[in-house]
Amino acid sequence: QVQLVESGGGLVQAGGSLTLSCAASGFTWNYYAIGWFRQAPGKEREGVSCISSSDRVTYYTDSVKGRFTISKDNARNTVYLQMNSLKPEDTAVYYCATRDYACSGYASLFDSWGQGTQVTVSS
Repeated sequence: QVQLVESGGGLVQAGGSLTLSCAASGFTWNYYAIGWFRQAPGKEREGVSCISSSDRVTYYTDSVKGRFTISKDNARNTVYLQMNSLKPEDTAVYYCATRDYACSGYASLFDSWGQGTQVTVSS
């Protein structure tokens, strides 16, 4: 059974940093891409970043390029999202999710989801 557990969210001032973690279990780690999504109140879920099963391909939505970095620790079955220079518009619940092999920015293509972690950026 696939299990994804996000952590690391919190309240931070604009310009600050947070690192989110997604601890995964219950599947063959090297066969799956891991994506980060976010959903703000009243808005659709948005693809933020993704790392492929081979670690060779990463994806970032334009609004976070240069500020967010996705990485993977294969020994710990954990994916991280380092978020720097945070802005109030980054405020949302952040989710990690899995799909076979390849990255995508579309939430509908991902199969399993974590429960989410709240990130709030104050101005």
